[in-house]
Amino acid sequence: MISLINGTVRSISLDKAIVEVGGVGLSLSITQKTSSQLNIGVPAQFFTTLIVREDALTLYGFLDGADRALFELVQTVSGIGPKVALSIVSALSPSQLAVAVTQEDISAIEKVPGIGRKGAQRLILELKGKLSDFGSASKISHHQPIWREQLTSALVSLGFSAKDSDSAISQVVGALAEDGVDAQTLDLSDLLKRALSQGGR
Repeated sequence: MISLINGTVRSISLDKAIVEVGGVGLSLSITQKTSSQLNIGVPAQFFTTLIVREDALTLYGFLDGADRALFELVQTVSGIGPKVALSIVSALSPSQLAVAVTQEDISAIEKVPGIGRKGAQRLILELKGKLSDFGSASKISHHQPIWREQLTSALVSLGFSAKDSDSAISQVVGALAEDGVDAQTLDLSDLLKRALSQGGR
């Protein structure tokens, strides 16, 4: 499974980007929001999902780990495939969808192209209670220092939920504070190792 790529953006359209990684150009399916944030010739990191079909291998790329997690989660709803999932991620942020599902706001979800009223009702029914992490994590992340956001993204890309990664980071910060060490003075790689051992992975 290809879950993270770092490379130089070589081509951008509204729904695709070609990223050069080690001399090979990878074609990524992206949202228009992602497309607007990219620049040709500039390095970028993508959280990716590889979807295998009989007739195609499609790599979907996101600049944010939460968007990738949301893309994967909404596909667990019956009747939602990658194309509609990409539309959902493009139209709603993880926290917006979490709020819409919690409040059973059908009209907010049915505005997404390809969903419709029945699809929105099914999505609310099947995702109820599964999006709480997104709602809380994205509210907190606006007030987090950049190192903590990067560490959260790294943990999420390694399979942690937003809640588990937040808990592991908090334990690391607490343990370091007891030793009189400020977490932000350490390397990200060192913090990641400590968080992984806290998370029991």
